[in-house]
Amino acid sequence: MTKLDDIVENFALLDEWDDRYRYVIELGRELPPMAEADHTEANKVQGCASQVWLKTKISGGDNGPVLTFDGDSDAHIVRGLVAILLALYSGKSARDILATDALALFDRIGLRENLTPQRSNGLRSMVERIRAEADAALAAA
Repeated sequence: MTKLDDIVENFALLDEWDDRYRYVIELGRELPPMAEADHTEANKVQGCASQVWLKTKISGGDNGPVLTFDGDSDAHIVRGLVAILLALYSGKSARDILATDALALFDRIGLRENLTPQRSNGLRSMVERIRAEADAALAAA
């Protein structure tokens, strides 16, 4: 999976929205496939126009629970957004997840301003789902 620093750096090199769009789609293609058995209603993210699935694995860590995510979407661009979110959040502690503002990152790399309102809402739904998982993991710890 592509590292977040690489993603941010690559976005800085791409001036045109078309190039950024293609890069997001490429990130989605590189996303490891999610098992078909994980495309369940429980893993489905509500509030997305496209179908999006997020599966959360929680393990113990020195700094509290650590969350690892698998994700998928039936739309190429959304799959790329999932890839960026996984690079940002997967493998992080619940506290780090809650302290990280994904939407600020998407603004910083100039991605959110070019998303349709539906995609922006879907992105927000994905972030809210990840943050809710982190909240629940901390509450259960």
